[in-house]
Amino acid sequence: VVDKVRMMGFNKHPLPLPMNLPCNGCQKEFTMTHFETSCPECGMVHAVTPCSADDPAKVKAAGIGY
Repeated sequence: VVDKVRMMGFNKHPLPLPMNLPCNGCQKEFTMTHFETSCPECGMVHAVTPCSADDPAKVKAAGIGY
C-alpha cells in the first residue's frame, strides 16, 4: 500500500480526518495524520490509500523505516 500511495504522490498529503490507531509494530496508539505516517515510538511506517482513508481497518504497515 505504501508503494502505491507514494507512486500516486499522496504520501505527504494530510488525511481528511486524522485517525487514532494502534501501531502494527509496538502496539502503542498514535495519530495517523497523513496518507503515509510513521509511528513516533518505533518508526513503523503505516499507509492507507485515498479511497480507504475513512477506514482504520484498511491501514497497512510497511515496515520500520520503510
